[in-house]
Amino acid sequence: MIDTAQSPRHARPIGVLAFRGTPIDDPTAATTADPQATARGLPTVGVVIPTRDRPDALGRALRAVLAQDYPGDIRVIVVYDGTPPDYLLARALPRPVMVLSNWRTPGLAGTRNTGVLGLDTDLVAFCDDTDEWHPDKITAQVAAISAHPSAEFVTCAIEVERGGRTSPRFTGTTTVHLADLVRSRAHAIRSSTFLVRREALLGDLGLVAEDAPLGADEDWDLLLRAAKRATVVHVDEPLVRVPLRSLDASAYGYTARISSLRWMMARHPEIRGCRPGAARAYGQLACWSAASGNRRDAWYFGARALRNNWREPRAAIAVAATAGVVRVDRILEALDRRAEAGHNGGVSHRHLNRG
Repeated sequence: MIDTAQSPRHARPIGVLAFRGTPIDDPTAATTADPQATARGLPTVGVVIPTRDRPDALGRALRAVLAQDYPGDIRVIVVYDGTPPDYLLARALPRPVMVLSNWRTPGLAGTRNTGVLGLDTDLVAFCDDTDEWHPDKITAQVAAISAHPSAEFVTCAIEVERGGRTSPRFTGTTTVHLADLVRSRAHAIRSSTFLVRREALLGDLGLVAEDAPLGADEDWDLLLRAAKRATVVHVDEPLVRVPLRSLDASAYGYTARISSLRWMMARHPEIRGCRPGAARAYGQLACWSAASGNRRDAWYFGARALRNNWREPRAAIAVAATAGVVRVDRILEALDRRAEAGHNGGVSHRHLNRG
């Protein structure tokens, strides 16, 4: 059962990040590690920042990582995927930064794995180059995973930014279980919130899946695999700022989503075994099929969604779109925005965005 402990909402304003604007090559951007941290048993933390053609965003993400208040050792690896690396970012400050090129499968998964394999730290954290961490993210997450010795994986809540406005996204829980994740995609838990024991990534948990179609849903896959092994610890504070991304409303974008979700359902039969989760997944497949012009698959997936949950709104949307009553691309964009904003299907975002 999901732990519905009260979310620890603090009064400090998270809407303004104090480290914004610090030059990347300014040594003051790096918090000096406590030389006694290792003696006190604080775990070392490695941070993997995958990047591609976003130097300005990367600069903001890197400054946020370097500004962490964690007193232990933090080592950063910036991994470039398919673009020439900027080796000028490398430095040997109290928060050392290494720059690498992705030498594994092209794409986000291979880029992250290149970083994981380039580290020798106790813990590994992922940070997308578009996202920014609050200064106490690592401190809060290390405290959480240290309090649960059997845990391998810890996440945190996020803050969504759109048009200059921000809104926090809580899950309403301090633990995340497999049942929660198969019921819903859990939009409040993103890859930039992941902190994982490196020995698990190199062991039975495994690295990020590089065979995910078009590099999509590999984060959800890793989270599901982790939840099958042990309870995922969650810090329900918005410690990561995530910009709201635009929906790829092209036929290619819908085809990519369909391939990825079908891969997930084949890889994780628990999704099909959960009626609400199955209805949600089939409803999405129906809508994306309708939007891409595949009426046959839209009818097929819509019917399967209704059989699992006749209240699933995406099934009705797909049927209406296939019949030419509505334009599904506009409705899908609205649904995506509602999910990103924490209003998935009218259900509170404080319960893992269940819809």
